[in-house]
Amino acid sequence: MTVLTWFVLAFAGVNPLSDSGPQIAIRASQPQVGKYEKLELSIETGRRYENPFDPQEVDLTVRLSSPSGKTMVLPAFFCQDYERRKMNQGRTRENWFYPLGGGAWKARFAPMETGGYSAVALLKDKIGTAQSSSIRFECTASKSKGFLTAGRSDPRFFEFSEGQPFFVIGQNLAYISGGQYVNLTKAEEIFAKLSENGANFLRIWTCCKDWAMAIEARKSAWGRSWGGKLPIVPIPGGDDADSPRKCVKLEGGDGASINVEPCHPVPMCPQKRYVLSGRFMADGPSGLRMQLSHGSPPPIFAAAPDGKWTQFRHEFVAGENDYWLGRLAFSLTGSGKVWLDNLSLKEIDGAAELLWEADVNRPERGYYNQVDCFILDKVIEAAEPNGIYLMLCLITRDLYMDSLSKVDSDEYRRAVQDAQNFMRYAVARWGYSTGVGAWEYFNEMDPGKPTDKFYDEVGKYLEDIDFYKHLRTTSTWHPSAKDCRHGRIDIGQLHHYMRTETKEDFKDEVAVIIEKTRFLREHAPNKPVLIGEFGLATPKWGQSEYMKQDKEMAHFNTSLWASAFAGGSGTAMFWWWDQLDRQDAYGRYRPLALFLKGVSFSGLDPIKAALTDGDARILGYQGPDRAYFWLSDPKAAWWNLVVEKLEPAETKPAAIEIRGLNPGDYSVEWWDTRAAAVVRTDRISLAAGTFRATVPAFKRDIACKVKRQ
Repeated sequence: MTVLTWFVLAFAGVNPLSDSGPQIAIRASQPQVGKYEKLELSIETGRRYENPFDPQEVDLTVRLSSPSGKTMVLPAFFCQDYERRKMNQGRTRENWFYPLGGGAWKARFAPMETGGYSAVALLKDKIGTAQSSSIRFECTASKSKGFLTAGRSDPRFFEFSEGQPFFVIGQNLAYISGGQYVNLTKAEEIFAKLSENGANFLRIWTCCKDWAMAIEARKSAWGRSWGGKLPIVPIPGGDDADSPRKCVKLEGGDGASINVEPCHPVPMCPQKRYVLSGRFMADGPSGLRMQLSHGSPPPIFAAAPDGKWTQFRHEFVAGENDYWLGRLAFSLTGSGKVWLDNLSLKEIDGAAELLWEADVNRPERGYYNQVDCFILDKVIEAAEPNGIYLMLCLITRDLYMDSLSKVDSDEYRRAVQDAQNFMRYAVARWGYSTGVGAWEYFNEMDPGKPTDKFYDEVGKYLEDIDFYKHLRTTSTWHPSAKDCRHGRIDIGQLHHYMRTETKEDFKDEVAVIIEKTRFLREHAPNKPVLIGEFGLATPKWGQSEYMKQDKEMAHFNTSLWASAFAGGSGTAMFWWWDQLDRQDAYGRYRPLALFLKGVSFSGLDPIKAALTDGDARILGYQGPDRAYFWLSDPKAAWWNLVVEKLEPAETKPAAIEIRGLNPGDYSVEWWDTRAAAVVRTDRISLAAGTFRATVPAFKRDIACKVKRQ
């Protein structure tokens, strides 16, 4: 090796002296990065792996040295990059995602100290180990507040790494997909509307099976999870194998057909040449006909005799306006059975597989589909500049629930291992983002499952690899006291719907929120708590027609204010995001957001107050020199307003007494909860004893800030 070659390799991040395993190189996207901001590292390994998502097959990490001398090990990840275009499809705006290249290794890092860093890539695989040369980059100061965490002085509430308080104001936006009400483009528009009105938090699902974004899930070109049994069978002659390969079976009379219908529409580039290939075996039919929307009519592929496999290949050129594959189907020529295997669609000289959903041997657990990973990249990138923090519901419950039935079983241990691998990928790809407010393991896991050990082991693993210390939470289909109490669950959470025509209380949203928050605080007294799903529902959990009838969104407005003052760490997060969007309900966040601007509940206690006249409910907080509270008329419950059509009369002015405030001069601001305006300001001097103020006449509700000057 010449001296010049040595210096060229070392400058590129390649270790020129590595003699075991492949040579690797690491490069930074920029020489400087702001504190808490993203630095992307590209890593070249010179190798391809059968399953790049399995750390047992390939373990690629980046060892970082911080300015203070700390050493951190950051997991790297394999990803497929895409080009994105926003396409107008009639009334909808579809997103076109086209793969670029054949995939790459990356690491993403957000430095938490200013100063100089060094980084080295480390590779371990079946061949051996390798290490790159060291690279350096600089972290400079930024305006970022950092990551969300539990409060250091008061863990009941959220705060940022830099110490500023954070109170959740938000909702669900669970399903993001081209086939849903909200696609990626629509989500970006909603983020902007939420931000304009002061909302700051969203619960996003990445576990939707095949109807929306799902990182780890069966997404099949051969049918849907709600459509019954898929035509997938063991490959002929492989029944005796320990893990027999699978294929697709088509049988019936002459002309019987099967459609290839991936969940994600298959993208194409106009005027590019493609090859569609595979193999089939026939028992009876004389051939297999391919039906394709593009190019000249494909030939009928003649079957091989004696049950042998026939390879087929069809080349075609996409038309000048063809951005999607369109219809693809296979049909029989003659009666009988055909087994179809290895179906593939690629550019003629391309590396990226476009028909990845046709692979019936792709594992459901341990494979992370790259289209949805890319969509989540863009969701996070859109949330960050809008000040929206995301609670990512990550793991597809139904892939794990049965395996978590018996502690210490092989199935349980495998589920823990698979979940750890999945969380490793999540930390590697999205952990850098301050916009990721929390990892949520499951949506509504069975609360009867023995999940304590799962959360303990996966949680401990995260403590080892996620040096950003993202908060962790989970949810169950009934409130779970054990999950709220769990030492490695950082956010207590429950879901509740006011279901009409049931025995439970549903007519008074304030009473419901008080009761559900009481449960959370009883079992999670020293951690943040959230009502993660909320809303009006039918007895069978569908969307209630009453929600559509509530043109003023009275139940929504009241629930926001009640949940903000009932003792939780944020507002109740409504589920019916499509209806909220149709009714343009985002303006309802604005008054509460303005009221809470500059307000922190940290260190405060539940308010000790009473009215001398009237029956308005009082919810709020107080300290020795301040109080924040909300009064509501019980007659203004949603049922009375929406169903009974009974508008309560204006309350008369009444006196309120607050115990425990220190003597001094106080300002008292009374707020209209719908107009986002101060309706009256009082100045009150307290020499000693009980603080007294006069509540203005109000309809439905009113809010108040009391602060010593």
